[in-house]
Amino acid sequence: MSIVANTQNFIQAQHLFLKKDTVLVATSGGADSVVLCHLLKQLGYNLAIAHCNFNLRSTESVRDELFVENLAQQLEVPYFQTSFNTKEIAATQKKSIEETARDLRYAWFYELLKKHNFSCIATAHHADDNVETVVMNFFRGTGITGLRGILPKHNSIVRPLLKASKQEILQYAKDNNLFFVTDSSNAENDYTRNLFRNTILPQIEKVYPEANENILRNIDRLGDTAYLYNIKIAEIKSTLVEKRGEEIFIPVLKLQKQKAINSIVYEIIKEYYFTANQTGEVIKLLESESGKFIQSSTHRILKNRNWIIISPIAAISNAIFLLDAIGNAVQLPIGNIKIEQAEANVNLNAGENICYINAAEITFPLIIRKWKTGDYFYPLGMQKKKKLSRFFIDQKLSLLDKEKIWVVESNKKIVWVIGKRIDDRFKITETKKYNLKLSLIP
Repeated sequence: MSIVANTQNFIQAQHLFLKKDTVLVATSGGADSVVLCHLLKQLGYNLAIAHCNFNLRSTESVRDELFVENLAQQLEVPYFQTSFNTKEIAATQKKSIEETARDLRYAWFYELLKKHNFSCIATAHHADDNVETVVMNFFRGTGITGLRGILPKHNSIVRPLLKASKQEILQYAKDNNLFFVTDSSNAENDYTRNLFRNTILPQIEKVYPEANENILRNIDRLGDTAYLYNIKIAEIKSTLVEKRGEEIFIPVLKLQKQKAINSIVYEIIKEYYFTANQTGEVIKLLESESGKFIQSSTHRILKNRNWIIISPIAAISNAIFLLDAIGNAVQLPIGNIKIEQAEANVNLNAGENICYINAAEITFPLIIRKWKTGDYFYPLGMQKKKKLSRFFIDQKLSLLDKEKIWVVESNKKIVWVIGKRIDDRFKITETKKYNLKLSLIP
């Protein structure tokens, strides 16, 4: 069957888009995207062309931009173009050029999609790209989901050429006298994909000539396997994972009893930016003492007695809040805290989230911040100072509990360890005198 018929069948079988839809085609000017544009036009679909100039290849970048603009004129379709100073942006964001270009490209495509009401964004990924992706994912350790390869449709991105080989694409271009541009950087191995495409996979094919075809067949099988696998993983996660606010709690004993624990742990932690290599470290935590933890770029996994707890790493650990007048309130991560004049006869047993303090000892503004190493105060009822770290040990607070502690400070003195104890220097001496009330609403 010809590439034309195969593409049409694939679009219909995968429900990528309809004849009434308008498809935005990401077009570099290379053989793959040029063939995709011509195929969609030949098949009677409505399309528009979008081209990004990343300014990475000097005159070649200008050449490509002009070529794609001319292609859009020949096909008589709408044309959109943008330009990025990719190297400068990559340096600023401290990301690779490859990753930066991808992020910029797709962000712009989605802007066009929303602004012009396109039905989808079509890219020219083909079967050879799929093989490269699966092999790269295998070495990255992305798990069974990564071995499904490139999906025909993901959100608003569609890949109509996913069943076509590079050879078929080039043959179509030759048969139809299609011109296209060649990116000279494709021959260089500076990028990971080029290294696999130009060096690693050709070497494998020397040993296994049918490697590409076998991998493509495995992709189809693994797609079905991944579907069933994800159903079972979701079922297991629903019995293990307990969400409490922004934190995830997993019972240690229950997790230890699971079969296929490596896969289960990885599927739980991967969405919190932990890698496959950290799976073993998490399993070791199950046997470790309380307080041990590992971190990703965004989250921490902590062993706390009989629980494994996944928590976001607080981005506001150094934040400072001010209460500068009676009647004011501020929003903390742990809740709202308010200062007001106390009632005439205060109830000193009002609860851990309320404290009464002697107004005569207070200097505004009050500073509210996370506790830090070296902090000390005079716990209510004591005449000697005590470091907060020692106080927390006496209170038998876990590492997780300690990280949630905030303090109220007046004139460089801790007034209240919020929810735990006030400082003896600020206690009220007579309940009928002018006093202040601090309250936390979690």
